[in-house]
Amino acid sequence: MGFSSPEDGSHALDLSLEEASGLPIFGVAVHYPAGHVVPMHTHSHGHLIYADRGLLRVEAQSGQWLVPPTAAVWLRSGVEHRLVVPVALQAHGLFVHNDICARLPKTDCVIHVSGLVRELIMALTQADKQSLSATRMGLLGELLIEEIHAQPALPFHLPWPAGNADSPIQRVCQSLLNNPGDATTATGWADKLAMGDKTFHRRFLQSTGMTFGKWRQQLRLMSSLTLLIKGVPITQVALASGYESHSAYTTAFSKQFGRPPSVFSAKI
Repeated sequence: MGFSSPEDGSHALDLSLEEASGLPIFGVAVHYPAGHVVPMHTHSHGHLIYADRGLLRVEAQSGQWLVPPTAAVWLRSGVEHRLVVPVALQAHGLFVHNDICARLPKTDCVIHVSGLVRELIMALTQADKQSLSATRMGLLGELLIEEIHAQPALPFHLPWPAGNADSPIQRVCQSLLNNPGDATTATGWADKLAMGDKTFHRRFLQSTGMTFGKWRQQLRLMSSLTLLIKGVPITQVALASGYESHSAYTTAFSKQFGRPPSVFSAKI
């Protein structure tokens, strides 16, 4: 978050009144249309990003996170990021003062959004929050902090290679992001980059912290969430994501996310 919707001119959000309130945590809600991209920006506060429907992608230099309605992204203060909106949604941004960020995750991550956490987010970002007393807002914020602290981190993160965007490993990752079903093997990529297999595997691991095979599977599974939320049949999702069958995709998806894609798409 950080910018208004295109309908409002996509100007930077003015949070001066909220910042002056002295509340430990405050928030805003913005509607974004499908295909919208919020440009790179930073915040001087810790930042929690949640979408109550749809699927939101948060991109930073260190990686990418996909946010279904059952999860939210936590970003430390000063982390440059942008938002990519595959489908129309309402995004909720919570801003946490730095003096209490120490009680929250030390790294950027995706956390589970329980029913209670969702209701707290809604209360803190609703349009008529001015009608709530400062005391109540403060108490809601304190409870949200405690709940966030108790939530487990979820496997919705895709590490991104640091450095020049034109580096060989970044080009490979960007190409696969554009086409997750690309079946080019590690040997094939090594040949395209004119480097040996061992060199390619070593550089990929150094750049992302993951092996090529594991990273590509993570990318395919995360990218498939966008198709699921659009109602694409699971077999078509599997094939588009580079899997040979419905069963192979379902097995990999269930292992990664702890539930089959049919259950996930039904809850979206």
